Amino acid sequence: MPFDYYLNIAASGLLTGLVYGLAALGLSVIFGVVRVVNFAHGEMMVAGMYGAVLLAGVLGLDPILAAPVVAAVLFAFGWVLQRGLVNRFVERPEHMQFILLLGIATIILNAMLMLFGPDSRNVMVPYSFDTVEIGPLLLDAVRLRAGAGAIVVTVALFAFFRFSRTGKAIRACADNPLGARVVGLNIDGLYALTFGIGAGVVGIAGALMTLLVDSRPQLAPEYTLLSFIIVIVGGLGSLPGALLGGMLIGFSEAMAGFLLDPSLKSLFSYGVLIVVLLLRPQGLLGKRS
Repeated sequence: MPFDYYLNIAASGLLTGLVYGLAALGLSVIFGVVRVVNFAHGEMMVAGMYGAVLLAGVLGLDPILAAPVVAAVLFAFGWVLQRGLVNRFVERPEHMQFILLLGIATIILNAMLMLFGPDSRNVMVPYSFDTVEIGPLLLDAVRLRAGAGAIVVTVALFAFFRFSRTGKAIRACADNPLGARVVGLNIDGLYALTFGIGAGVVGIAGALMTLLVDSRPQLAPEYTLLSFIIVIVGGLGSLPGALLGGMLIGFSEAMAGFLLDPSLKSLFSYGVLIVVLLLRPQGLLGKRS
């Protein structure tokens, strides 16, 4: 088999991994600041996918153009959810947070089943079957655009947390909540903002994912578990680690599907997780506690 063939498979996997990494960023942002694990993460992502499907069907919007609208809706949902419900469980034991968010995930999943049914829904765009040639690479246009969109959102998120005043305040809350409260920061408001940002980011990832796969409610638990794997591989609370972990998982899935069998791609994801935990328990870019 020519080497260019392997190179194209690897590139496609990395582009898909960028979208995976963007989804995991939302989970990492929430955990890194609020210290609550969002077990409804996959459900929010699939809700973003259905939002893009609806906007494409009703208004004819490309999923990339629909992504900001989906992000705004999920940001509002995440803000209200954290402000009204999750915030009351921040100081409670982890098992209570788990039960709460698992219940929310179940409600969202069943709501999607009631509204859209169990059947798959897809979005057709004019460039669905186009390819882009870059040197020896021959890439799907949809995969390339989805990966580029994930990079743009990731860079914007990094810039927000590093340079904006609100982003620095959120980082202060993550580093020292008590100290942030002492200097007068509104911790509860910043927690709600962070949860909203995490939900909005995963909504964008869902909108981009509609370019790659069909939307169906059954994907929600898979994406929750996949995001957990990526966050652990990259390092808990590390934003660059989440993106790197997503690319690594996307690459491993693509190569496993090509060399062995597509049904074994999840096996390789778990294999990567086990190897990372054995060699570097804190994750690729995580810090030792």
